[in-house]
Order: sequence, then C-alpha cells, then structure tokens
Amino acid sequence: MRRNKRLPHIKIISHRGASGHRPEHTLASYALGARYGGDFIEVDLVATKDGHLIARHEPEIGHSTDVASRPEFADRRRTLTIDGEEVTGFFAQDFTLAEIRTLRAVERLPEVRPYSAEHDGEYGIPTLEEIIDLAVELTAELGRPIGIYPETKHPAYHESVGLELEPPLVRLLRERGLSGPEPRVPVFLQSFEADSLRKLRELEVPLVFLMGAREPWLPYTTPGGLAEVASFADAIGPVKSLVVPVTDEGTLGDPTSLVADAHEAGLLVHPYTFRSENHFLPPALRSGDDPTAYGSFAAEYEAFFAAGVDGVFTDHSRHAFLAREVFLEQG
Repeated sequence: MRRNKRLPHIKIISHRGASGHRPEHTLASYALGARYGGDFIEVDLVATKDGHLIARHEPEIGHSTDVASRPEFADRRRTLTIDGEEVTGFFAQDFTLAEIRTLRAVERLPEVRPYSAEHDGEYGIPTLEEIIDLAVELTAELGRPIGIYPETKHPAYHESVGLELEPPLVRLLRERGLSGPEPRVPVFLQSFEADSLRKLRELEVPLVFLMGAREPWLPYTTPGGLAEVASFADAIGPVKSLVVPVTDEGTLGDPTSLVADAHEAGLLVHPYTFRSENHFLPPALRSGDDPTAYGSFAAEYEAFFAAGVDGVFTDHSRHAFLAREVFLEQG
C-alpha cells in the first residue's frame, strides 16, 4: 500500500449516516448521508453474543433502540465496567443476532433532534454485511464511490469478554473484496486503540487513529508522537479542538500546528464531529437560544477546510457538501 498519498479533495464522512436527520446507524441514515453528498458511511461496530458485528454507537444499546420498552428483555438490564467506567443498561453482547433483529432503532438525542425522533421505530439494526451491500448499491446508483469507514468500538473490552472484533472484521472484508489496494468500494478502518489498528494492518487498507483531547492521546499530537502513529496508521481522526480550538470568548481560535505536523509525518487528518445545531456549535456561531436550530455551521467548516484537513466527520452531510463546494470554488 502506498503511503504519504494525499487524497484529491476533502472527504465527507457521514457520521453514523445522516444522523442529524434520521436515527443513527440505520440503513436509512446511511443511504441519506450518501445521497446528501457523503463519500463514506461511518460505522461503529460492536459484537452480539454470537459474534456478529452490528452497528451501534456503544456496546450499551438502551439509548439507541427500543429494548428498554420490551418486557421480554427486562431481565437483561445490568451494570458493566467498560474501559474503567461503570455503565448500566442493555448490552449487545447479551443478545443474539436473532434477538437484535427484533429491536427497532430510536433517536439517541431526541431533545436536540425531535425531527429525527419522529422516525423512531421505523428501522432495524443493521449488520456490517448489510452495510457493505448498501455501499455497493449506492456506488452503482449514484455513479460515484461510496465507501465504508468502520470503527472498532472498545476493542480491548470486547476481547476481554471473548468477542474480539478484529478477526470477524478481517474475515468479512476479505470475503467481500474489501481488502488490499483496490477494494470494491473505498475503505478506512478506525479505532481509538492502537493495538486494534495493528491487528488490522494485514488488510492493507488505510487505518485511522482516533484521538481525544486528553490522555492517553495527547502525547501522540506532538511531531514525535505523530511519527509513531505513522508506524501503524495512515491518518488521524482528532477531536475538533485539537485542530481549531474554541476561545474563552466562544469564537473559533487560530489553528494549531496539528494538521501541518500530521502531513509532515505522512498522515491524513479527518477531525470529528461537525454538527449544525446550536447545541453543538461554538457560542459565537449560534443563531439563538433554540438548541435544535441551525447556526452558522458553514463558518466552522470553512475554518477547518482552510486549516488543511483532508476530511470531516459530520452528522449533516449535505451541509458539509455545500460548504466544501463553496470553499473549493473560492480557492
């Protein structure tokens, strides 16, 4: 696989699909994200009791499905410690795929996205196989590549309970022709855990090291740390504040050196997560007090595009697409 190769234009990564418009991680959300201009379907992967990879934001599925309202599963509610944090709810690892297929997706943030919550109960929980099939179908339908961008969620935890994520992921991508330098559709694989990426290197597809704004990721944001990242990954996915911080006054500050330093190390930069509602925007970009209303999202995109990022994770692919079109026309 060739390294140090910049992509031809800024990639729009539909974060959990068009999750600003439909309940996240549903086939409807993924399809809408692509039709709104997204280049990649972003997928969070967790494992079922019988080892199948399904799309959910976390192993805990009580906030994104109707499982809590299903009396037949009431006894599945329990408390687990995942990566040092106690979590109470319902967990994918306690359900077979057949049981998961009886559940329906719901909006995880109904107070911010009531329009999405209107679609509660309409969609099921997809498997990775179904998402790959959708990406292939959308590529043919739209006449442009629609890739997949799966994340291994809490991979060390999954391994500790006997449900290692990487072997079934490697096997499935190979079976579906999504490994090597010329996959059927474009592929990025992502994780917050370096060990997970090292296990996936054999697939010879681009790997993305996700970075938060605290330990244990901060040491990797230095030039020396980025050089180390380049030994096991091809890109970084930093939280937005590591690229363009928000000032104490609530405005966007000057870009840090992270993009330039990452490019110097041969790494692409795909920051997360862009959202258009006032609730998520810096105070200076909000349009008022209504948390559900859209603010000046285009200004945020422009700042990051000007900083030289190679792609963006977004809940609103159409807004990212339009902002990219304006930016490219201007520059």
